[in-house]
Amino acid sequence: MRKKKESLRASILESLKNRKKSRPKSAGSKPDRPEGTLIASYNVHKCVGADRRFDPERTSRVIHEIDADVIGLQEADTRFGERTGILDLRRLERETGLIPVPIAGVTKAHGWHGNVVLFKQGTVRDVHQINLPGLEPRGALIAELELARGGSLRIIAAHLGLLHRSRAQQTRLIVDLMNDGSETPTILLGDLNEWRLGDRSSLNTIQNAFGPLPPAVPSFPSTLPLLALDRIMANRRGMISAVEVHDSPLARVASDHLPIKAVVSLEALDINARVQSQTA
Repeated sequence: MRKKKESLRASILESLKNRKKSRPKSAGSKPDRPEGTLIASYNVHKCVGADRRFDPERTSRVIHEIDADVIGLQEADTRFGERTGILDLRRLERETGLIPVPIAGVTKAHGWHGNVVLFKQGTVRDVHQINLPGLEPRGALIAELELARGGSLRIIAAHLGLLHRSRAQQTRLIVDLMNDGSETPTILLGDLNEWRLGDRSSLNTIQNAFGPLPPAVPSFPSTLPLLALDRIMANRRGMISAVEVHDSPLARVASDHLPIKAVVSLEALDINARVQSQTA
C-alpha cells in the first residue's frame, strides 16, 4: 500500500514540476497545430467552467482552438430527464467543419449518454451505441470512420463511472467488444475516470486489448491538473503520437477538464488498409 501511495505522490509531484515549466500561451495567440490527423478528447462538463459559469459559446471556442480532425466529447448533453444537447452543433460545423456522428433513437441529445464524436472529413461506415454496466447510467459510442486523408479508423468514445467496481466491469466489456475479429485500427478515448496507478487501476484490463498503457497525462482539474482522468490509447503500437494536453487560458476556465490530443499515423492506417484489401 505504501508503494502505491508513493507512486501516486510521485505522479502528482511530477505534474506540479511540469506545470511550473509549462506556461499557457497568451489569450490572443492560437496554440500550434501539429501536422497530420489530429484526434482529441474533451470532457466539456456540460459547458460549466471552473468559474461555475454556464457558457456553451466558450466551450465551442476551445473546440475551435484544438482544431481536431476527430474529437470525442463527454458531458455534451444534460444528464437528467430527457437528455438535451447543449452546444450549437450547426454553428460549430460552419466554423470548424466538424460534424457529429449520427445517433439513432435520440431526438434532442447530441450523443449517447453524453458522448459525442465529431469529425471533419470522411464518411461514417458504422455506428454502435453501447450501454455500459454499473450503478450509474453510462455508455460508449463506437464509430467506424473512413478518413478523407486515407485509412479506416474505429473510435470508441467512452465516459466511465465514478465507482471502481463499475469501471472494472466497463473495461471488461470494452475488451470483449475488441474481440470481434475486426482488423480496423482502434482508438479508445474519453474520460475514463481512473486516477489509481499500479495494480489497483481499473484500466489494467484494457491492456489485454490495447497493450501497455501509455504514460498518464494529467488533465484534471483544469486549473491545476494533477490526475490523468482523460485518456487516448490505440491498439497498434506507433499509431498515435504522445498524448498531450491542450493547455490554453480559455481551456483552463471553460471546463473542469483540460482537453487532450494526439496525432494519428496515417502510415499505420495505410498499412492496415493494404492488408485488408489483400485478404478480402
